[in-house]
Amino acid sequence: MPRPNRPAKERILDAANSLFYGEGIRAVSVDAIAAKAGITKKTLYYHFKSKDDLIEAYLASRDQPNLALFKAWFDEAEGGLSGKVQAMFDRLADAARHPKWKGCGFLRTAAELANMPGHPAMKVGALHKKKFEAWLAETFVEESVQDPHALARHVVLLMDGAFSTVLVHHDPAYIEAAGQAAASMVARAS
Repeated sequence: MPRPNRPAKERILDAANSLFYGEGIRAVSVDAIAAKAGITKKTLYYHFKSKDDLIEAYLASRDQPNLALFKAWFDEAEGGLSGKVQAMFDRLADAARHPKWKGCGFLRTAAELANMPGHPAMKVGALHKKKFEAWLAETFVEESVQDPHALARHVVLLMDGAFSTVLVHHDPAYIEAAGQAAASMVARAS
């Protein structure tokens, strides 16, 4: 049950996060989000002029927390650079074992909006992925690895491929295998 003392906009975003991530953006109605937020549909439209605006805000609200989580996993890991990269994948595999885990919200939204490349949420998702890649590249530059920008791109491809494969097979071991491949590439480039 939503806490009514919180601002309506926060409750709407919390409800959107829960429902869009759990069920998909196409499957969730504005009515369902308003009900979960404990507000009227009119109040929802006061804060977001359309469902598309709400979808964009949903992804934008996930951007910094997700980036911070990956950075924390990296920073908390023991060992050298390749071990830290593998640790991100290992922690993601642990998360994927949770029954409510549904994969990457950015990739799932992109799949649902694939026929709408100009949708504002597609731009938010692309920017998020670019930020993650840029952070990895910057980290690799600081560690003086060979071809840090290409290496960052390869790690991102492994990460996103792992997200997709786990959704198909429901087996987090694919994320661990991708992490082993990423760690191996980083070790060779170090």
